[in-house]
Amino acid sequence: MSESEPIAFSPRRVGPRDAAYSNAATTSGRDAPAVTAFNRQELTEILAVYGRKVAAGEWRDYALDLGRERAVFSVFRRSSECPLYRIEKSPKLARKQGAYSIVAATGLILKRGNELRRVLAVLEKAVRLVEA
Repeated sequence: MSESEPIAFSPRRVGPRDAAYSNAATTSGRDAPAVTAFNRQELTEILAVYGRKVAAGEWRDYALDLGRERAVFSVFRRSSECPLYRIEKSPKLARKQGAYSIVAATGLILKRGNELRRVLAVLEKAVRLVEA
């Protein structure tokens, strides 16, 4: 698997309760809907920031949500709380505002852009030297 290939997730198996869903999907002539996902390089960059924050004791848990229109990496202080930040990938917005965005717990968009590394820089606090 190369660095730029998306990670393939297999769809869940259809059980007898989902027969109506499977019939509707096959009669429409379409295959399963495409899923937006983070590729390996993007996950490496995100998990590098996540690892530093975990080591600092600021973050403790994460969740990954993959959908048709966007992929979301949520970070939590505790798993029972709402996410502190959401790192979102929306390929539809790539030409307009940027494919990547960081959203705070309040819904405020902290940064948008086409380069993930620059967008993730918002989460890194710069160490500043204080002169006396």
